[in-house]
Amino acid sequence: MRKNSSIAIIIAVVIALSLLSYFTYRPILRDLDLGLDLRGGLHVVLEAQEKEGQKITGDTIQKAVGILRNRVDTLGVSEPVIYPEGDRRVVVELAGVQDPEAAVDIIKNTAQLEFWDEQGNVVVTGKNLKEAQAQSSGGTEGFEVNIEFDKEGTKLFADATTANVGKPLAIVIDGQIISTPTVQVPITDGSARITGTFTAKEAENLAVLLRSGALPVSFKILEKRTVGPTLGSDSLDKSVKAGIMGLIAILIFMLGYYRLPGLVANISMALYSVLVLGTMALLGTVLTLPGIAAFVLSIGMAVDANIIIYERVKEELRWGKSLKAAIEAGFGRAFWTVFDANLTTLIAAFVLLYFGSGPIKGFAVTLAIGIVAGMFVAVVFTRYLLVLCADIFKNHKFYGV
Repeated sequence: MRKNSSIAIIIAVVIALSLLSYFTYRPILRDLDLGLDLRGGLHVVLEAQEKEGQKITGDTIQKAVGILRNRVDTLGVSEPVIYPEGDRRVVVELAGVQDPEAAVDIIKNTAQLEFWDEQGNVVVTGKNLKEAQAQSSGGTEGFEVNIEFDKEGTKLFADATTANVGKPLAIVIDGQIISTPTVQVPITDGSARITGTFTAKEAENLAVLLRSGALPVSFKILEKRTVGPTLGSDSLDKSVKAGIMGLIAILIFMLGYYRLPGLVANISMALYSVLVLGTMALLGTVLTLPGIAAFVLSIGMAVDANIIIYERVKEELRWGKSLKAAIEAGFGRAFWTVFDANLTTLIAAFVLLYFGSGPIKGFAVTLAIGIVAGMFVAVVFTRYLLVLCADIFKNHKFYGV
């Protein structure tokens, strides 16, 4: 009776796992966000330009990174990668960008808004800006940007317009005069219009730049590289093929050398893959080439945990213990070895995650997820399935002894 129930449970587990893999792999892979190296997109390296009397510090670069991230968020790019590189460089990677040139324009412009009086004195700056929205000017005049100042800016703008009634007040962005309207009456409500020959896209981009704030320093483009989706697809195809070949080799080795436990390990690998990829999709992790490498590496580590456990089980069997006692002792004695090995690798993954940037973080996240999933599958699922098998297959030859 016990044997029949074990057979039924094993068959049910295998069928359920097969169905789970079949119906979840494709949706999971579809929901995964692909990185720049797989999906294609834009890679830009910016270098800060130091002006006279200006010193570039780490805080300056970090502030610039935050402002750039606010700007990029308006492009609708999924999981943009923006990080400092060295003392004065910032790397921006945008996967799946439809208009690279427009993205570069938004990234590189300093967007320093100023209002000049007739003498060229700066009377109000964009640091007091509260809101900026693009809208149609009406008729054939194209588009304009309506701006609104905060409380301090409202007072400054009111004082400036009061002092310059009947005189021009230039609107300047990054040192370039956009328009020079004449002040008719004092403006005390803190609102103004930036007019010019703007198209809808130009007005919207300008509003985005003003809303996100001016960069603390100006940047020049040191490197601009567009990664085509074809190159990304080729990289993904080659990576998937390499991963499949490696996985097949592992499955054949485990089945040939460890026999029944090897088959159990192979079944566990299917569950492991679903857990790792499903967790990545759930967390919104971006899949990159280094991430695929980490996934394959974590598969090897998960198999390594099974090998350590199985070798211990074989030793227990050679010492004359019963099958179930050997399995329990093997898992119990091997647990801390497996735990310590995975814990040290997990610590390394967290160090990479904390100090790394860009693809290195993607590698670390995938590796960490893989380690946790591998431990769970090896210690819980594999153990339970192997104990069920022990009720049916009692000959030690099935276990490589």
